[in-house]
Parts: sequence; structure tokens; C-alpha cells
Amino acid sequence: MITMSPANAVPLTMGVSEYDHLRDLVDGRVEVQGVDLRCLTLPVEELFFRFTQFREWDVSELSMGKYCALRSRGDDSLRAIPVFPSRMFRHSAIFVRADGPVDDPAALRGGRIGIPEWTVTATIYGRALLQYEYGVGLEDVRWVQGGTNEPGRIETLPTALPDGVRVERVSDASLTDLLVAGELDAVIAPHPPHALTDGSGRVVRLFSDPTAVERASFAATGVFPIMHVIALRADIDDAHPWIAGNLVRAFSEARDRSLARVRDMNASRLPIPWGAAEANAAFDAFDGEPWPYGLEPNRTTLDAFLGYAHEQGVCAKRLAPEDLFEERVHASFRI
Repeated sequence: MITMSPANAVPLTMGVSEYDHLRDLVDGRVEVQGVDLRCLTLPVEELFFRFTQFREWDVSELSMGKYCALRSRGDDSLRAIPVFPSRMFRHSAIFVRADGPVDDPAALRGGRIGIPEWTVTATIYGRALLQYEYGVGLEDVRWVQGGTNEPGRIETLPTALPDGVRVERVSDASLTDLLVAGELDAVIAPHPPHALTDGSGRVVRLFSDPTAVERASFAATGVFPIMHVIALRADIDDAHPWIAGNLVRAFSEARDRSLARVRDMNASRLPIPWGAAEANAAFDAFDGEPWPYGLEPNRTTLDAFLGYAHEQGVCAKRLAPEDLFEERVHASFRI
């Protein structure tokens, strides 16, 4: 571990979204040894766009799909550490009309499905689960790209689509509008369509009990989807190669503090009934590691995702989990 006096600490700016398991790092209660850290908290879409396009700060939360796409193309300007601030099962991110094929995902074969971007991590997982769990292949769907609730969204990264797969771009209507109008059969998106949350009942989730389906999927595959990763600019990593390891330690300490809070049986640290009981159940379901960092505890998930991303044309070549992180990071830290 590198320890430096405050006067010699390396100034870094980091952009992340708001999470309880990052809170103690963002507010300074957990320090990164040798670093004078300044944190920006922004919506994830803004973080991803600005950091991917302009590298406006030194360290950032980043889309896992976009990072893997860049890495597969030989772009070494960003280097990730095995810290994953956002993970979500994505069966619950597929939406249909209330009169659509609820609990019948195979019925989407031959239909039109909207996505915000081909490289959005949630859509990579969504397309994969339709393909591998329900037999709806990439070429079996007419894909439509556009903004989920606002028209005009464009692809951040160019992608070479697999043979037989086509994506139509729509710029004059939102995916939600098209779904409600019957011009789409489903939407896969991390942000729900407004018509799901406006009380109208026009849009519902594809699975009426998504939690049960997601639990069954995890039991069968061992995949706990990783959505986001933490990445450093390569020039920072080259100049200070010890920073990556110190960041991993700090993120891990902040996570452990958060997990201790949610398991506190003495006081309700989160405004959720039975929060501590749910947290303890998650520890049991995940063998004591409900939010693992590091390479080895996440190998199954990383390997599956890299396979999906390559098959879908997001990654230019098939990467191995080791290809995502510098060897000195994943070999030295067992977090």
C-alpha cells in the first residue's frame, strides 16, 4: 500500500452516481491512501456520455458494455478496476403493453423490440436472456433504437452488428410512444417507460413476477449481472500505478460499511420495512458475498457477459475476464 502525506497526495476527480455503498468514499469518511479525492455525483447517463466522449475527469463510473467495447477494439485509454457499483437482474427491464405477451417471452419472436442503444449494458443482458432462456434469437427480432421516454437518443459507439441483425433508428418518437401505439411489441431499457409508472396501466413488465424469474435464472446460471464498472484514465494509471489498488481498497471499505448498515438490527438505516431481514437473506443466497468485487468472485458473470457482448457485435473480439483489468490489479487483490 502506498501512503503519502496530505501535502503530497495526488489530486483526483472522480465521477459517480449516488449509491449507499459509495457514500462513505464520496463524503470523505473513507480515504483513498495517497489521493486527494474530489467527487462529482451525476446521473449515470451524463457520466457515461461525458466520460466516454471527453474524459472530463480522472476516474469514473462507466457502462460495462461501453468499457468492454472499447477494450475489445484495442482502446487502452481507460483502465478499469474490478469494482462494480451497479448490478441488476434484467428480466424486470423488459416491458410490454398490458394486452401483450405477459409471461410469454417466446411470443416476441418475429416482433419489434425497442432499445435505447445497442451497447447499453441492460440491453445486452436483455437480448441474451431472451436468446438463451427463451429461444428468441437476435435475428428473430426487428430491433428499433431510440430514446425510451424522449425521442432523439443516438448510439454513443459505432457497432458492427452480427449477420442477419438489423437495427432501425427512430428519431421522431420515443420508444414508449411506439409501444403504447402498438408499433413495438416490447422495450428493453434500464429506465422504465413513463407509461409503466403513470398509473394508466398501459404498460407492464413482461414477467408478472420478475423477482421469482430472476432468482431462478441466478440459481441456474450463477450470473449476477454487472451493469457498471469503475475506470481510470490511462495517463493517470501510468503516472501512478499504485492508485488502482488503493482505490479498490477504499471502494471495498465503503461497501463493507454500507452492508453493515443495512444489516443493523438495532435501527432502520434504510427506509425499507424488513430491510435488515432482506439483507441477511441476500447474504445467505450469495454465500456471504452479496456484492463481490474482484475478478475471481465475478468470473462466471464476466465470462458470460463477454460472450454475449461478442456475439451481439458490441465487442470486436471475444475477451477473457483477465483482459478487462491490468494484471497487477487482479493478481494482487483478493477483495
